[in-house]
Parts: sequence; C-alpha cells; structure tokens
Amino acid sequence: MRGSPTERPSSGLVAVSVADFLWFVDAALDVMANILRELGDEMANRRPALKDANSAYAILTHCLGVMEYWGGATVADRTVSRDRAAEFIAAGKVEELLERTAVARYQLESDLAGSDSMAFPSNVLRSPDTVVPYTETKGSVLLHILEELFQHLGQMELTRDLVLANR
Repeated sequence: MRGSPTERPSSGLVAVSVADFLWFVDAALDVMANILRELGDEMANRRPALKDANSAYAILTHCLGVMEYWGGATVADRTVSRDRAAEFIAAGKVEELLERTAVARYQLESDLAGSDSMAFPSNVLRSPDTVVPYTETKGSVLLHILEELFQHLGQMELTRDLVLANR
C-alpha cells in the first residue's frame, strides 16, 4: 500500500502536539455525543434494520474500547481488560455513556502523557503478511485511533438517519 512501512524508508516526520491530537478526538466524540442526545435513550439503543447493524450506543461504546485498548495498552503500556464482542451489543442510558465518554477522553490524555511517538507500540501483534504503520510506531497508533473514531462517526451518522427515518 502506498505510504506503508514496506514501501520505502520514511523521508521525514510529521509532528503534532498532544493538544492538537486531542482536539480531533474531541471533534469526533462531541458529534457522537450530540447524536446520542438527539436520539435519546430508546432510539440510541435501536439498531437499523440492516444485517449486523449496530446501535448508536454500541458504536460509541466500541469507540471507547478502541481508545482504551490502543491508547492504554499500546501507547501507555498499561494493562487493559477489554471485551470487544460485548461492545457491539452494549445498551443503556445515554447520559451514563456520555459520562463514560468524558472519563475515557481524559484517560486517553493521561495515556499520551510523556509518550514517544516514534517508539514501538506495546501489545500489538505484527503480521509478516500485513505490515501496517500502527504496528510500528506509537504515533501511527494515534492516527489509527483517529481513523477508527471518524470511521465510526460516519457509521453513527448513517445509523441515526436510518433510525430516525424508521420511527
């Protein structure tokens, strides 16, 4: 893949401050939180009538798991207990999830404190068949977190639209 670690040696670095990184995290989380508030408890837990679709509640729960694992276990090298499968069936009250979101956001900030973006990430399985940047540096792990948050934000926007259309 173009730009992958297997293509060619890096020609330089792209630096970003933790504050700037967290600005983008907040941008995604804020829109997700607003979607959940808009939907309310009942519709936030509703799944669109599509095969294997997730509720908006489950999508944000999964994003918190992404932040916990990738920020905690791979960047901060702390022990993380994650039940990824449970994230996709999670349900509950919107306000409780939003409180967990605020805690997760501050935990991510704490996980980034003093991290070296060029260091190898911990707890990542490297495959010789599929070399991806986020198995090589902690900085790439951070990009992966953003990739996941914004990908799932788009999924949540579509989920909201489908749920509202089928009230």
